[in-house]
Amino acid sequence: MPKLRTVVAVAGTAMLVRRAMRRRIQASPLWPMPALENPTSGRPRSRALRLLVASHETVADGVVQLRLGGRDLPRWEPGAHLDLVLPSGLVRQYSLCGDPEDTSSYTVATRLIEDGRGGSREVHEQVTEGMELEVRGPRNRFPLIEAPSYVFVVGGIGITPVLPMLRALGEDTEWRLVYGGRTRASMPFLEELEKLGGDRVTVVAEDEDGLPDLDGLLAGTAEDAAVYCCGPEGLIAAVEERFPQVRLERFTPRTSADGHGAFEVELRRSGRTLTVPADSTVLAAVRAELPDTAYSCEQGFCGTCQQRVLEGEVEHRDELLTDAERADSMLICVSRARSERLVLDM
Repeated sequence: MPKLRTVVAVAGTAMLVRRAMRRRIQASPLWPMPALENPTSGRPRSRALRLLVASHETVADGVVQLRLGGRDLPRWEPGAHLDLVLPSGLVRQYSLCGDPEDTSSYTVATRLIEDGRGGSREVHEQVTEGMELEVRGPRNRFPLIEAPSYVFVVGGIGITPVLPMLRALGEDTEWRLVYGGRTRASMPFLEELEKLGGDRVTVVAEDEDGLPDLDGLLAGTAEDAAVYCCGPEGLIAAVEERFPQVRLERFTPRTSADGHGAFEVELRRSGRTLTVPADSTVLAAVRAELPDTAYSCEQGFCGTCQQRVLEGEVEHRDELLTDAERADSMLICVSRARSERLVLDM
């Protein structure tokens, strides 16, 4: 009988703990992490997949392609990307460049960034065939729309989301591609693209300013053409200046630590008020006080640092949140205040 009483007591305690946890989460959806009505970045965990690295191959100078194998994988549309959780725990986003109809594998490619933050080097040097990786998504913030004609302007590895778009366009569709890179050897999928598009594909080497002759190459673009651009920030800015309606996919978000001035952030639950300098981020200021604050990509893509905003106006600089999510939350790694003060539920 003593053993039975012990079992009953333990079971009762466990039930009380579960109820308390449920009440605590309902009272504050940001504890311990955001619980979103429409989950992003793979939350809840049940949306994440464990996929096998079926191949790891070099497809251009400094560019590695991964094929991730699985079964009955979620379908995707051209322009979609995945979150990859690397062995170190870093989360990085890579555009899908394979066949959307293939439900047995996902294909992504990444260029080695020598002075980057470590994600691309980890993919190149530590991810190997036979390894399992956690994958979240796919998500699509760069969809292919219907249009009378298309113009694609791409720099280097920016070809990855565009390649499935070109494959998807019908033979009678009017399109052209301007594909820039430092050298032909550094430009992935070049041979396939030239076979696919023929004289619709223009391959250019970068000039001294790092940009192709856009005025000459894009002359005659129809007003109703859908213009797409993916590549380095300089290329995006140049295309956006000429075509304000351009559809963009950035390697990195708009500069996060480039603000118009300092502002205050109150952490309501912690009872602390912080100053965010013009040359820093909300995340940096918060982690100085709360070092356990969760974050990952620091680029506004993964959603790990999302926090609820109780007061103040936000200047959103992320590439992830929907308009509905932006109404009461922000990604503190990149977004800033439009007002003099923000109040966060932290």
